[in-house]
Amino acid sequence: MKSVTKYLTFNIPVRMDFVNITSQVEEVVRNSTIQEGLCLVNAMHITASVFINDDEPGLHEDYKRWLEALAPYEPGTTRYAHNRTGENNGDAHHKRQIMGREVVVAITNGRLDFGPWEQIFYGEFDGRRPKRILIKVIGE
Repeated sequence: MKSVTKYLTFNIPVRMDFVNITSQVEEVVRNSTIQEGLCLVNAMHITASVFINDDEPGLHEDYKRWLEALAPYEPGTTRYAHNRTGENNGDAHHKRQIMGREVVVAITNGRLDFGPWEQIFYGEFDGRRPKRILIKVIGE
């Protein structure tokens, strides 16, 4: 069995956004020469996410509104005990928990084996600093 590891770094200039990373992941899979296996993609920061969904702008806006309603940004210490540590990102930790840490996609015939409309996204919930994503391709 063979494995390939690659790291991507993102520095999103706004607090919350979604970035389609499908083409970067596909490139890693292609360069790995692995024909049958699995591809793990995970956010390596506790206020960021990796998830699979449709690349439709209205859906992304819906997600942002929904997440903000569930875990509103509030820099004070009233809503989030976490903010009493001196940080102001308690909401970002909750948003990441909802959207998830990682995805695993099958590799079939050297390609990501997606369902219709599926794309891989990096979700940022406390931007304005560099954060890494791990891509690990395993197989033969």
